[in-house]
Amino acid sequence: MIRKNPSGHLPVIAESAYVDSTAIICGKVIIKENVFVGPYAVIRADEVDANGEMEPIVIGANSNIQDGVVIHSKSGAAVTIGEYTSIAHRSIVHGPCTVGNRVFIGFNTVLFNCEVGDGAVIRHNSVVDGQDLPAEFYVPSSTRICPESDLSEIPRVTVAATEFSEDVAHTNIDLVKGYKALQNEF
Repeated sequence: MIRKNPSGHLPVIAESAYVDSTAIICGKVIIKENVFVGPYAVIRADEVDANGEMEPIVIGANSNIQDGVVIHSKSGAAVTIGEYTSIAHRSIVHGPCTVGNRVFIGFNTVLFNCEVGDGAVIRHNSVVDGQDLPAEFYVPSSTRICPESDLSEIPRVTVAATEFSEDVAHTNIDLVKGYKALQNEF
């Protein structure tokens, strides 16, 4: 469902993107080329700041927002998802938040008030709250990162983790093509 927010903004969705019919895309959202938005995902840009303004939620080209993901923002803050980035099932990305290019965010992960650098991998059931992660960091499953966390204990991304992330991104680009072709059959 594509819908207007109370401020009157409508989503802008590239023609080459695929948005599942059960997903909700609301308000000042920009979805770039070849993006996959899975079933029951919610991307909602509808809150304003103290001046009545809001920044957009932007999903970069060739990224995927999988089943049940929620992307929202507090008080009109920006959310930016880079290119070739995967946000896995049931994750929450709550702005203000910036996620770089070629990032993998695992199942049930929560991101809030943070920046995640290019090439980072955050595995399943993790929380990153109020702490920025440099590029190419690897966050193991069930890790909690907060402002007090010592990032020197976080390892760098391995070749295997990078290959896994790239495979997920390319698989979802193929899904975009497949689902777009199916749309013509109904």
